Amino acid sequence: MRSILKTATLESKFPLLSVEQGCIISKDADITVVFRVELPELFTVTSEEYEAIHSVWNKAIKVLPDYSIVHKQDWYIKENYQPEQPREDASFLSSSFERHFNERPYLSQTCYLFLTKTTKERSKHQSTFSSLARGTLVPKEIKNKETVLRFVEAVNQFEQIINDSDFVRLTRLTTEQITGTEKEPGVFEKYFSLSQKQTTSLQDITINPGEMKIGDNSLVLHTLSDLDNLPTKVATESRYEKLSTDRSSCLLSFASPVGLLLTCNHIYNQYIFIDDHSANLARFEKMARNMYSLSRYSRANQINKQWLDEYLNEAHSKGLISVRAHFNVLTWSDKPEEFRQMKNDTGSQIALMGCKPRYNTVDVPTLFWAGIPGNAADFPSEESFYTFSEQALCFFTGETNYRSSLSPVGIKMVDRLTGKPLQLDISDLPMKKGIITNRNKFILGPSGSGKSFFTNHMVRQYYEQGTHVLLVDTGNSYKGLCDLIHYKTRGEDGVYFTYTEDNPIAFNPFYTDDGVFDIEKRESIKTLILTLWKNEEEAPTRSEEVALSNAVNQYIERLKSDGLMAPSFNTFYEFVRDEYAETIRAKKVREKDFDIANLLNVLEPFYRGGEYDYLLNSEKQMDLLNKRFIVFELDNIKDHKVLFPVVTIIIMEAFINKMRRLKGIRKMILIEEAWKAIAREGMAEYIKYLFKTVRKFFGEAVVVTQEVDDIIASEIVKESVINNSDCKILLDQRKYMNKFDSIQELLGLTEKEKSQILSINLANHPQRKYKEVWIGLGGVQSAVYATEVSLEEYYTYTTEETEKLELVGLTEQLNGNIEQAIKQLASIKRDA
Repeated sequence: MRSILKTATLESKFPLLSVEQGCIISKDADITVVFRVELPELFTVTSEEYEAIHSVWNKAIKVLPDYSIVHKQDWYIKENYQPEQPREDASFLSSSFERHFNERPYLSQTCYLFLTKTTKERSKHQSTFSSLARGTLVPKEIKNKETVLRFVEAVNQFEQIINDSDFVRLTRLTTEQITGTEKEPGVFEKYFSLSQKQTTSLQDITINPGEMKIGDNSLVLHTLSDLDNLPTKVATESRYEKLSTDRSSCLLSFASPVGLLLTCNHIYNQYIFIDDHSANLARFEKMARNMYSLSRYSRANQINKQWLDEYLNEAHSKGLISVRAHFNVLTWSDKPEEFRQMKNDTGSQIALMGCKPRYNTVDVPTLFWAGIPGNAADFPSEESFYTFSEQALCFFTGETNYRSSLSPVGIKMVDRLTGKPLQLDISDLPMKKGIITNRNKFILGPSGSGKSFFTNHMVRQYYEQGTHVLLVDTGNSYKGLCDLIHYKTRGEDGVYFTYTEDNPIAFNPFYTDDGVFDIEKRESIKTLILTLWKNEEEAPTRSEEVALSNAVNQYIERLKSDGLMAPSFNTFYEFVRDEYAETIRAKKVREKDFDIANLLNVLEPFYRGGEYDYLLNSEKQMDLLNKRFIVFELDNIKDHKVLFPVVTIIIMEAFINKMRRLKGIRKMILIEEAWKAIAREGMAEYIKYLFKTVRKFFGEAVVVTQEVDDIIASEIVKESVINNSDCKILLDQRKYMNKFDSIQELLGLTEKEKSQILSINLANHPQRKYKEVWIGLGGVQSAVYATEVSLEEYYTYTTEETEKLELVGLTEQLNGNIEQAIKQLASIKRDA
């Protein structure tokens, strides 16, 4: 049966002729240059920066010649997260993370900018003269080549002005990117398929009265084309109330409600038409005179005369450029049940801008056709309104989604708005860009804010990327993760030190796996002996330090020459008591210069048969140098005046040994609340040394604390930790709301950073379980992210006592298979 519907081919109606030298040429001899636009990330722009971005756009527009068109086209497409390709060495937890987010819906954003040069005649065309309505399109010839050259030069200036701002980045598309290749679609193919995917397929376009469809997708169009539908005032930014407090304001661009905040598939088209400014003003002057002449017949004419006078006064007094503008939101869906909801959502979001939503059914085909890349000159002039460029630019969207770091190193966080996983490099890439000068991190969060949960998530990923991690903890926060690593490596890694009466902590600080005693090792042994000998208030004399250094050096030489002597505190004590005592007597060293009897008496409790003889004489010759995940849990001894200083020295020595000897390998030391006791016991100098020098050895030092006041109490730690931590990480600070000003001053936070921090957890998605965290880099780059993980990761990291006990019990039932226990527990909770 023959079709009786009136049909036409896309080829017969297609308004574009060719793409030459990266420029789109239309059949009406219009020329268009295409850019991809990179906008700032969401929730990271201040009021001053929005003003600066607005000013840059305005300066750039002023260099374009008359009868140019600026067409900014923002795409927002609903997509589903696709997990990364599974690696052979991917860990159990990494795989769980990817499965958790598999098919997670989110809204992706892509922005294009089309700069078109048309003619005076074309700019006046109405919808009846659209190429869509014409029977045939006869290509015209570009007659004035000089005009084209001037336009191209102006476009180059436009691009440079924008890119010099560092806020917005323009990238000019090549001919292949515009037309597409056999493997990838171009901008035309993407537009007609309503998709930004790498594989697209063209579908039939159906135009009926009051309805337009592309394939199965029905289109809905809302336009802002009449001054009566616009607000009386516009601004460069608006306050986002959901994430604002009475002390801070979270800002978005004025047009953000029809950007990322509109969660359906849509295109937001923004047009600015640059006509002859002088001719426009002359025409308005004439209209004002006519209105004045007719004012006696109608009060409306009097009002129109006043409006025209105000417009002309603004233009002349402030040097503003008269332009025409138009904005529209094109949404679509292939599901009939979504159609009404999509229409209502778009209307409500437009209303949030202070505009009156206009649901346009008649002009959908014409405006869709004008939105074809390079076809902005086909726009119907009656759909535009006169304004100034400053006001028109307020309707430009100013932000995009969070972007993942290109670096393979880093941690997986989550976009707080859409829930999409992100790869975030907070160490290497910022160093290369000069944003930070060290990799050290300072983490602050009150109890219950998710501090330990975040640090578990961070160190687990650093460990999986080859980092040597040493943790100092007080509270068993990392027991689950350490046990899992210990099980997966069959005891080769995941070393957990804790003190109990039945199994007290024991070390052998005199042991090295390769028999090398470098200067750091010697100094560490000397510091250990001094700590055992002298109390915190009693400083050693110079003669005592020299004598002790000699004792350590001679003992080490004795170890090297006598292959039968086992390195331990016992043999060191015996060496000092016997051989070195003879040397001291032979040299006739005075007792007041070096009292060896006093030294031996003080050290006796650590010698064989003494109260602490187990501490420094461990028979387990463990090589901490090559262990990649070590946890020291010090909760039971943090107040012990004898054990704690000794253990902390051994911890520091272990990390410094790694720092010095593991060339080209990333190292991380993370000190939880135990750092307070470390600093109190005279170890502040160690922390100061670490934070200042660790960056030189491809390492990073991390301090985690609940109270900023604790850091202020130690001047040395305050200066070394805060000043040498370019990466600051803060969690929910609402408990500290009344004293946040002092926190802001201490950490040197800007007002922008303060607003971001105070927005944490204010508008979390009710159907997702996560907590937010603020990450600031060098005072230059900062944002709030979500820490969301799979159930498997959750039960590995949890610090809730009941959940930990449940995991321990299940692990015992499975003969120590903690991985299987985590899987079963997660499965049970998931099905509950």
